[in-house]
Amino acid sequence: MASIQTTLSASSERFVANRAGMLTLLEQVREHQARTVRKSAAAKARFEARGQLMPRERLSLLLDPQTPFVELSTLAGLGMDKPDLTQSVSGGGVIAGIGFVSGIRCMVSASDSGIDAGALQPMGLDKQLRMQEIALENRLPYVQLVESAGANLMSYRVEEFVRGGHLFRNLARMSAAGLPVLTVTHGSSTAGGAYQTGLSDYVVMVRGRSRAFLAGPPLLMAATGEVASEEELGGAEMHTTVSGLGDYLAEDDRDAIRIAREILAQIDWRQEPAETRRDFRPPRCDREELLGIMPMDHRQPVDMREVIARIADDSDFLEFSAGYGSETVCGHFKIEGWPIGVITNNGPIDPAGAAKATHFIQACCQARTPLLYLNNTTGFIVGRRYEEAGIIKSGSQMIQAVTNATVPQITLYCGASFGAGNYGMCGRGFHPRFCFSWPNAKTAVMGAEQAARTMAIVTEGAMRRKTGNVDHAALDAQQRRIVELFESQTSVFTTSALMLDDGVIDPRDTRELLAMVMAVCREADARTPRPMQFSVARP
Repeated sequence: MASIQTTLSASSERFVANRAGMLTLLEQVREHQARTVRKSAAAKARFEARGQLMPRERLSLLLDPQTPFVELSTLAGLGMDKPDLTQSVSGGGVIAGIGFVSGIRCMVSASDSGIDAGALQPMGLDKQLRMQEIALENRLPYVQLVESAGANLMSYRVEEFVRGGHLFRNLARMSAAGLPVLTVTHGSSTAGGAYQTGLSDYVVMVRGRSRAFLAGPPLLMAATGEVASEEELGGAEMHTTVSGLGDYLAEDDRDAIRIAREILAQIDWRQEPAETRRDFRPPRCDREELLGIMPMDHRQPVDMREVIARIADDSDFLEFSAGYGSETVCGHFKIEGWPIGVITNNGPIDPAGAAKATHFIQACCQARTPLLYLNNTTGFIVGRRYEEAGIIKSGSQMIQAVTNATVPQITLYCGASFGAGNYGMCGRGFHPRFCFSWPNAKTAVMGAEQAARTMAIVTEGAMRRKTGNVDHAALDAQQRRIVELFESQTSVFTTSALMLDDGVIDPRDTRELLAMVMAVCREADARTPRPMQFSVARP
């Protein structure tokens, strides 16, 4: 190929004039951009008084240092707020672009809440829609730093309200397409804006600052007459412990950004080849201590985080939605550098715990992160209060998620696995890729004493109806028989003999075993067999 022979003269009058004109236009562009930055920065004292970071400070902490960030649509809306371009503020009330977060290329969108409290500016809707379109088309995870006063009711336009539905539709589409949607709610997320938070896969909220509600206190009072403070109605602590809208509770903006970066680091978006070796640190806690964590009596309490601390790389665990459904523990950690999601229990599974586990399973499937179930539960919780709260519905949703999960699922019986809790925690009947037991594990429809007591109540009632008397000696004998029957079948010596697991392991070998079977799963999933119309036949 012949090289182009340039005839351009950089000293010509025409070239010099063109260059001068281009530099003048560039200065104008940069001045419009800088004006928006100055306008936002003017609110710095107000942010500092509240203990908050400015929007661009948040963005700077979120992005990997010394990596490129392509800011997009910086002139969006220029001249639409004020016809005099030298006075107009551009950007649409949103800072957005493509950059790297924990090594992952993402679409990042941050409310420019230094300007009009983050209220949507002219063309702000179109800018956000375009960012979502780019993320969908180019398969980029979507990270939002939200602090918005919502729509400006003084300049309400019905077409913008209707078109605004596309924002929320796109968030749902991104999640369904396997693109993680992560939101840090730094401040207010009101009315329709609350769905920016609600339609996210991972939500980080800031204690004392985050607010999310469909109707803020003024609208609530106008609509229903109810009086409630912002914190009561939609504060971070309420949402991370009661409603379940928030998954992680941060202490301040810096902490929230740290958590967001950790989440992205854990989901393993890059999906390196299965045979890739990764750097890792062994657990800080001694694996020998796994021998003494689990009680021999399943009725005694235990914190399963102590187990995780002895199998996770560097004993590092990022817990998911810790304050909501707290007896069910979910979160991310790594084994030999490879990520895994874990679900375990510090007691029975309540409606909130089941809902949290369902969300977590779906999020892991979206990110293609394998799942580990550390069984230690007496089952789904019972009682009128919990029936009214929808324990059957929530438990069924958890079972549906386990059944239809699209990632490898590994089950380890560490303690009790009773009742439908065995189903919700991916028992053998739900076909985990691998299923192992520790020697102390117990599996049954319920505990032996519970079964015996249940039958005693039923039998005593039948006796009273039939004879009016109760034969206590017969009841005691029945209870002993039931206890013996259940205890003879609950131990691993029975369940493993019946091949209801893939073997009983030494707890101290747990990490090495998990590393091995995770590698098996990765290699299997990396092989995509070509469709064939026949099996291989020998001649």
